Amino acid sequence: MKTYKVREYINKLNEYNEIENLNMCDDILDIEINYMTYNSKDVDCDTMFICKGDNFKGEYLDSAIKNGAIIYVSEKRYNVNIPGIIVKNIRNSLSILSDMYFDFPEKYLTKIGITGTKGKTTTSFYTKYILDEYAKENLKNDTAIISSLTTYDGIEKFESHITTPESYEIHKHFRNAVDSGIKNVVMEVSSQAYTKKYGRLYGLKFDIGVFLNISEDHVSPIEHPTFEDYFSCKLKLFENTKRVCVNLDSDYSDRILQCAKKYTNNIVTFSIKDSNSDVYAYDIKVQNDGTHFKVKTDKFDREFVISMPGKFNVENALAAIAITYTLGIDSKYMYLGLKSAKTAGRMELFKTKDNKIVSIVDFAHNKLSFEKIYETVQNEYKDRYVITVFGCPGGKAQIRRKNLGEVAGKNSDRVYITADDPGVEEVSKISSEIEKYLKEYTNNYEKIDDREEAIKKAVNYAISLDKNSILLILGKGNDNTQKVMSGYVKYKSDIEQIKEYIDEYDKSISNI
Repeated sequence: MKTYKVREYINKLNEYNEIENLNMCDDILDIEINYMTYNSKDVDCDTMFICKGDNFKGEYLDSAIKNGAIIYVSEKRYNVNIPGIIVKNIRNSLSILSDMYFDFPEKYLTKIGITGTKGKTTTSFYTKYILDEYAKENLKNDTAIISSLTTYDGIEKFESHITTPESYEIHKHFRNAVDSGIKNVVMEVSSQAYTKKYGRLYGLKFDIGVFLNISEDHVSPIEHPTFEDYFSCKLKLFENTKRVCVNLDSDYSDRILQCAKKYTNNIVTFSIKDSNSDVYAYDIKVQNDGTHFKVKTDKFDREFVISMPGKFNVENALAAIAITYTLGIDSKYMYLGLKSAKTAGRMELFKTKDNKIVSIVDFAHNKLSFEKIYETVQNEYKDRYVITVFGCPGGKAQIRRKNLGEVAGKNSDRVYITADDPGVEEVSKISSEIEKYLKEYTNNYEKIDDREEAIKKAVNYAISLDKNSILLILGKGNDNTQKVMSGYVKYKSDIEQIKEYIDEYDKSISNI
C-alpha cells in the first residue's frame, strides 16, 4: 500500500475545497504519513490524528501527540506543538483522507449500495449468495459485505451493530477486500450516513445503487427531524451512483424514479405488480420447500425458489436479481444463490413436531416491516392464534412506539411488550408509551421488562392454548446483546431461546 506525504493530503483536501486554514511550516510538507487514526489510544509514529466527534476534548489530542502524532486535522485550531490542518467539515475530510490513506481501494472494487426502510440486510445477503455462486464456478474470490448483521472483508469477519460504519472503517474494509483479491462488495446504506452530522459516505461513488422502499422511520431529535429529511437523505444515494435499481412497488416510487433519472439513464426497475418493469416477478406460490416464483426479463424467464417465508422476501430476492442482472450474471447463479441463501435472524422459522406452535424470529423493527410480517401471517398462517413479542429502542426512532403499538395491536391476539435496546431510557417507560397505542386495539397484553422472561412466558402461553398458534418474536433477530446505557449487555438471543423451548416441548410430548 502506497504512503502519501502531508502535501499530497493537503492537495486532496483542496480538491474538495475543505481547507479552512493551515497551521504549519513548509518542512512538514514532505513527511510521509505512516498511520492515521481518530482514536488517541491507537497512535503510532508519524501519525496523522483526526480530531472528530461531538464530545472530542483537547486532552485526546495531547494524548495522541505523546504517543507519536505529528500532525492533526480538526475544525478547530489547538495550541499544541505539532502542525494542524484546519478543515471546514471534519466528517467529510475524514472520508477524503481515509480513502487516500488506504490508497484508494474503491477504484478496484465493484461497490453495491442498498438503501431502504426495510430489507437492506436480506437483499445484501441474497446478492452475496448469488455472487458467491458465480465466484465458485469462475475461480474468483467471494463477496465482501458490510451490513447491520455481519461485516466480512476477506480478512475480518465480525458481528455488526450499526448499518453503515464510520468512513475510516469503510475504506479499511475496502483495502482488506482488495488485498484479499475480492472484486465485489455489497453494503447497506443508511440515511444517517448521508447526513451532514455523519458524512460517512462523502466522496464515495457506488457502481450500483439500490432503492428498496420507504416509510416513516428514524424521526427523532438525534436522527432525522422530519420524514422529508429522512427521505431526502436516502435519495442522496442516486447522486453518488453510476447505475440504479428501483423498486416500482415502493411507496413514493414516482418520486424515487424521478430523482434517479436526474443522475443517470442507466436504471433497472423491478416489481411484483408492474409487468412492464425490467425485472418482473409473477406466479408466486408458497410450497413446503419454500416460496416459488417466476421472473421475467429481456434475458430470461424462469422459476426461482427462496426458503425464507413472506411475499416481501420475494421483493428482496427480486432486488438481488435486478442487481446481478445489471452486473450481467447468468440466471443459473441467481437460482443457485437464492435457493441456498439464509440470513440469520431474518424470517427464521421454527416449529414444534406436532405443529402446535410455529415461531418466526425476525429483525422487524419499524412500521413497514411489521406490516409485512402480519401480511405474511394473514396469507400463510391465517387460522393460527397470533402472539407477538416486541419492544422499541431507547433514544431514537420514537415514532415506532406509536406505529408498532398500533400495528401489533390490530393484528395480534396477545402481545408481550418488552426490551429492545433501551439504551439510556427505562424499559418500563418505553413500554408504557407503546401501551398507549396498543391498548386502543387490544387489552390482551402484558409488559415484561426482561426480554428473556417475556419470550419464556409467550412460549408457555402458546403451549397452554387449546389451538395452534404462531409466535412472532420481533426486533432482535439473532442478536445476543442489548444496548443498555452506552454499552452492550450479553443475553440469550431470541433464536437461542426459541430453539431451546421448542426442543423442551418436543421432548415432553415424545415422553407422553
